[in-house]
Amino acid sequence: MTTVTEHYEKHLAPIYVWMTGGFAAALESGAAEIDALNLPLAQGAVVFDLGAGFGMHAIPLARRGARVTAIDTSTELLRTLTEMTDGLPIQAVNDELLEFQNHVSEAPSAILCMGDTITHLPDFNAVEVLIERVCAALPLGGTFVVSFRDYSVPLVGDHRFIPVRSDDSRIFTCFLEYEPECVLVHDILHQHTPDGWQTHISSYRKLRLSPEYLVTQLQTSGFNVRREAGMRGAVRLVAQRGFRVAAQ
Repeated sequence: MTTVTEHYEKHLAPIYVWMTGGFAAALESGAAEIDALNLPLAQGAVVFDLGAGFGMHAIPLARRGARVTAIDTSTELLRTLTEMTDGLPIQAVNDELLEFQNHVSEAPSAILCMGDTITHLPDFNAVEVLIERVCAALPLGGTFVVSFRDYSVPLVGDHRFIPVRSDDSRIFTCFLEYEPECVLVHDILHQHTPDGWQTHISSYRKLRLSPEYLVTQLQTSGFNVRREAGMRGAVRLVAQRGFRVAAQ
């Protein structure tokens, strides 16, 4: 069993761009999702991208005029992001999601946490802490966008095997095991080498977050929430910061 950071550094990061279909295809998908969000961002608006990876959303945002702080724990993915920024206003930061406030010098207009990143947090309390910190960082009217996979209803039988991508030299599959609060994800990579096919397996946990739980937490923190269909079967929540309702 590995931590999320270890899992990415040793197993996923080296193949992550390939997993998403290649850099150009990933950026095209990210740009389409940013366009669909239609965020009300002024030129030069500050945006934080939590779990930015190699810039699937950060680069399209910067190309549209935002100043992006891209936070991730993977040094390799951030290195790829930095190599591909081409002078765009993107600051790459190697840090944990919950520490994003340490890098806020100007109130962001929007904070993104997409691509199932929020399920990488260690427990439900950490999710609630993140929401509270996002609420504190955003001004009234600021937007928080979360996309994630709904693991609250367990898959059974063969449905627990999820083919991710394959080509002539790689086959990548996930296998899921369900625990009360987490799903144990086994990432299985078969890779062809000069010595033949080799198999690499690494496992880590994701939180079983339901849309209803996240909507409730966001609303409790004063967000107005809209639920949408995200990319590749994900759930997307678009939350706009309003006034917190005082407890009775």
